[in-house]
Amino acid sequence: MNIDVVVLAAGQGSRMKSDLPKVLHPIAGKPMLAHVLDCARSVDANDLHVVVGHGSDKVKAAFEGANDIQWALQIEQKGTGHAVKMALDNLAKSGITLILYGDVPLIQSNTLQALNNLVSPTQMSLLTVNMDDPSGYGRIVRDENGKVTSIVEHKDANAAQLSIKEVNTGIMAVPTESLHKWLPQLSSDNAQGEYYLTDVIAMAVESGLNVETLQPEFAEETYGVNNRAQQAELERWYQARLVNELMTQGVTVLDPSRLDIRASGAGVNVGRDVVIDANVILEGEVMLGDGVQIEANSIIKNSSIAAGSVVKAFSHIEDANVAQGCDIGPYARLRPGAILENGAKVGNFCEVKKSVIGEGSKVNHLTYIGDASIGKNVNIGAGTITCNYDGVNKFKTQIEDGVFIGSNSSLVAPVVVGENATVGAGSTITKDVAANKLAVARGKQVSLNWQRPSKK
Repeated sequence: MNIDVVVLAAGQGSRMKSDLPKVLHPIAGKPMLAHVLDCARSVDANDLHVVVGHGSDKVKAAFEGANDIQWALQIEQKGTGHAVKMALDNLAKSGITLILYGDVPLIQSNTLQALNNLVSPTQMSLLTVNMDDPSGYGRIVRDENGKVTSIVEHKDANAAQLSIKEVNTGIMAVPTESLHKWLPQLSSDNAQGEYYLTDVIAMAVESGLNVETLQPEFAEETYGVNNRAQQAELERWYQARLVNELMTQGVTVLDPSRLDIRASGAGVNVGRDVVIDANVILEGEVMLGDGVQIEANSIIKNSSIAAGSVVKAFSHIEDANVAQGCDIGPYARLRPGAILENGAKVGNFCEVKKSVIGEGSKVNHLTYIGDASIGKNVNIGAGTITCNYDGVNKFKTQIEDGVFIGSNSSLVAPVVVGENATVGAGSTITKDVAANKLAVARGKQVSLNWQRPSKK
């Protein structure tokens, strides 16, 4: 059966107090609208229709390259029924239309699949929740047999209807053929002067269609975001779920409330006996092998860290690949293109960019390694830098196996330091160093008779 998904994403979101369209504000590092669209794709939707309005150019630009989206423009904000009508001409003539909201980001795929399964030519489905305080929500009105007869918006409800605790989430699945009939018949004769999508419920009843309701596993799936506080509330709920998933896979999370996962794509993949301390952020696609330890206040982004490696506190790793048994930090930074081979060490206040640190090699203290290839069992002394940039172009430094670089040395690329060579501390190396040689390039030390000035 053909499945069309219509996502309403035209609202201004004025209460967010932002120049960014509301549906582009993130939950777990991903725009709210992206969460909704990914969920819609998971139920094998044939076509995705996104109704945009405020900030439409920014919304479209954020999803440039998503070829499965058809855009519809709602210039005037005349209500949810009017918004769906903007996509009506692009819907199939039959099948199911699933209606979602770009600011209700955490709806789950199993909920949507269950809604779709309830739809037939003689039945539509509606997602509802029970609320202790239903203020502001449309109430689900049922007859004496418990059948849904209509939805009454809060501002149009009488005293008896206001006492109803079951409310409309706005999420529904409708026979598309029926939707083509009902939307043109909507009226704006109500307190808001808008075209309510909820009026199709009464139309369905009048047409002899049954309205079947479903409640989600978690009420938070249906929560919308209208302000920063609601955004933060959903962020925390979603983070708790993501962290719980990691713990069910055997990860030790020392403080579940202080781990943030801002994942996309394949997300976070973990081996056995991984330990993660407090205030860690895992962002993008992250792979943590068996026995990896991530200490407090570290950020791991789009990186792979193999078995037995330790990332010490306050380290920042981005677009890097770390092999087995490596030791990183504290206060280390691995920038894009950093590769650490087995047993390599990058210590405190060191930065590595677009470089290979070979097996067993050590970059221990206060060092910058950029655009370099470092072989096996190399020792890089404290304060060493590879001078890889002349102000216009980048150049490469090659340090071969077994080299010892003394502290406070500068290697001016392009340069090669041969196997088992030694560079004396404080040297500025501008020429290649042959294998097994000692290179010293520094001013000669002298001692002079000298009278220290005194204060007058």
